Amino acid sequence: MARRRHHSSRLVEDLRLTIDCLPTSTRRAMLDGVRGGERIIAGAYVDGEGGVCPMLAAHRAGAPTTFLSFARAWDRFTRVGRGVRHVSPRELNILVGQLQASLLTEAGVDLGRAIEEHREVVARRHARAADPAGEILVRRLRPGRYISSPGRVNITSGTTHAGDTFSR
Repeated sequence: MARRRHHSSRLVEDLRLTIDCLPTSTRRAMLDGVRGGERIIAGAYVDGEGGVCPMLAAHRAGAPTTFLSFARAWDRFTRVGRGVRHVSPRELNILVGQLQASLLTEAGVDLGRAIEEHREVVARRHARAADPAGEILVRRLRPGRYISSPGRVNITSGTTHAGDTFSR
């Protein structure tokens, strides 16, 4: 049987492709607008109860862009059909994640280099722990002062017995 992509993953990929085509300023504004606490909907630009689509949220956050392909991809992703509805927290989290990932890609963050830097820091830390820099200070006890052990010590075998103490 051939490996086929799941329908919902294809919808997420289509949404991401459309998000990547948006101008950077629109993506930032959409992320701010969606996080801003407005009620996000699917299936229309606005509804009668104060809900807005992500594109209008971006417009209100300072990026007046009209991008019809985003609206179509968003409605396909949410499977809204011809109605209007409030989006689920899962759908909203996916949108936020896709917007963040798209902005990170745009910012030129090199995750491979970041991982390599982290490994270098960890390796240096382990090297320092294995070979400490600086002096090791040792203090000699004064003659006649012995530390008591938690039990009697059998001098021959070196074992201790609970409750006994050893002193000279």
